[in-house]
Amino acid sequence: MVKKSLHNPVYFEEIVYRISLLTKNTPQRWGKMNVSQMLRHCDFVIQIALRKVELPELNFFLAAIGIVTKIEMQIFNNGIPRNMPTFQKLIVNFECDFDESKTNLLNTLKDFRTASENKDLPDYHRLFGKMTEKDWGFLEYKHLDHHLKQFNV
Repeated sequence: MVKKSLHNPVYFEEIVYRISLLTKNTPQRWGKMNVSQMLRHCDFVIQIALRKVELPELNFFLAAIGIVTKIEMQIFNNGIPRNMPTFQKLIVNFECDFDESKTNLLNTLKDFRTASENKDLPDYHRLFGKMTEKDWGFLEYKHLDHHLKQFNV
């Protein structure tokens, strides 16, 4: 069972290619976000790894669910379920410029790659708990894959 990760250049380029297939009129298969909003949302999520977006503290119960979810995804290599709740800070329910959102996400992906190569990713995530470089690459790939599937790419 292959565990794809943004740390692997092949899978990193796969994600970049899939993003390139999106247009401002690409329809979603599920969810509330349009393609521009999804791109902005994904950008915000990767910025967590770059320490540019900080998530709020969670209560013990939600933090435990997050840690169990991370472990389950790693063991079973499964994806993210549709219509999962997200942090308020990461919800994009406002209009976004498609080209700007796409460019920003691609630039943030490059910054993620650089941070990863420099071993400069955080060792903790508010939802997933203790994190390794491997965890970041795997979970960020899974998140992007989830949303790209949402738009059929």
